[in-house]
Amino acid sequence: MNWITRPGWPGNLLALAAGALTPLAFAPFDFWPLELLSLALFYLGLRDLAPKAAFWRGWWYGLGLFLTGTSWIYVSIHDYGAASVPLAAFLTVGFSAGVALFFALPALVWARWIRRSEAALADTLAFAALWLAQEAFRGWFLTGFPWLYAGYSQLDGPLAGLAPVGGVWLVSFALALTAALLVNLARLRSRPAFLGAGVALLIAPWAIGLALKGHAWTQPAGAPLKVAAMQGNVHQNLKWDPEQLNAQLALYRDMTFSAQKADLIVWPETAVPVLKEFVDGYLGVMNRFANDRQSALITGVPIRQNNERGEKRYYNGITVIGQGEGTYLKQKLVPFGEYVPLQEVLRGLIAFFDLPMSDFARGDSSQGPLMAKGYRIAPYICYEVVYPEFAASLAAQSDILLTVSNDTWFGTSIGPLQHLQMAQMRALEAGRWMIRATNNGVTVLIDPFGQVTEGIPQFQQGVLYGEVLPMQGLTPYLQWRAWPLVILCGLLFAWALMASRIAKTV
Repeated sequence: MNWITRPGWPGNLLALAAGALTPLAFAPFDFWPLELLSLALFYLGLRDLAPKAAFWRGWWYGLGLFLTGTSWIYVSIHDYGAASVPLAAFLTVGFSAGVALFFALPALVWARWIRRSEAALADTLAFAALWLAQEAFRGWFLTGFPWLYAGYSQLDGPLAGLAPVGGVWLVSFALALTAALLVNLARLRSRPAFLGAGVALLIAPWAIGLALKGHAWTQPAGAPLKVAAMQGNVHQNLKWDPEQLNAQLALYRDMTFSAQKADLIVWPETAVPVLKEFVDGYLGVMNRFANDRQSALITGVPIRQNNERGEKRYYNGITVIGQGEGTYLKQKLVPFGEYVPLQEVLRGLIAFFDLPMSDFARGDSSQGPLMAKGYRIAPYICYEVVYPEFAASLAAQSDILLTVSNDTWFGTSIGPLQHLQMAQMRALEAGRWMIRATNNGVTVLIDPFGQVTEGIPQFQQGVLYGEVLPMQGLTPYLQWRAWPLVILCGLLFAWALMASRIAKTV
């Protein structure tokens, strides 16, 4: 077993394999114990490494994780970005290699400043804190890439009850703590007091998670609302084709006209694939129809308007017509899909850097909920729903959650199902119903426990019918957000740093 903890290729290849295991713990596979195995192997592999070797051990782990877990990037680049197979493969590997640095740098920090090899229990707590810091940093740096957080593996697992208490962050912390404790129990046997504390820390999160699973943190704020969510299943290659515009407008109009009466009619992201100002007449017709039905119609539509400096900008937006009001402009943009970093250099090099509607601006951060049928709707457009803290800030002001998306970019890959799983976690964290309307799947209704109650399969055209309940009250996570965990991790880091310094001076 020593080869696992030593520097060199055997340990690095095991780290690559451990990272590659992780996506099997998430949707659509959902074999969550593999997340514990992956974390345990990663922690064990860093036990005796010098900082430089730990850096590479972390990088190999991250490479394995993202090569397998975000393989859908290849589909976006090749199938819809018109990149050749070699170029798409190169860009996918390059992306994974870059994002793997989010694991390499914490591994270096761990080996250089935080690791407590002489104190197994303290080492375990410090590792859990560092793991959480890594996930938080990854979700923030350069607009963030908050994909494949460890906690998502527990959506249907024993730790799901912790999500309304501390969000996906607390679940990730508990998983990292458990994995490290399992590795260190043998080292604690010589000290009964520490062994007892370790066993208590091992059992407590799982017992609390199970006890809280299914606990209702919020209460109904009104009568159920009937929902009709449209899934048009428009192929991505047709979506921005000007010759297909009228056909797409007619598609959603006719689906709506023939649908059952509903309080909330929801169309997906950019269901109206042209600037709002060019379809005033069309939206006017839909507004009169929605009012006649006593309905609120919510749709994704691109919007052009002046920013605070009076400059014309394009936004990915949601607007409400009929029995509601409000417009929301997307704040968290997808790199290359909605804006191009370094566009002065990259635009024109390959078709992928010139995708349609890839020049959006960010919406203002002070936007509040939409209003529909007298209730507050927290809107998230596509990628935004994967940001826990961002989503929580809007959810705390709302009665119902809404996310609209166009996951056609992912093709038949695992990407859309990972995306759905993250949306389910947001509903669980907030204790609120969520409506999820997508172009080609998965369109669903999600209850306050993160479970899908109604859905339309992928790649089918149809209307989803169901009911959602407006909810009131705040879960502990919406009330306190990640701050209790931030304080705890800060204390654990300070403890580890001081103890490490003391150990070096003795």
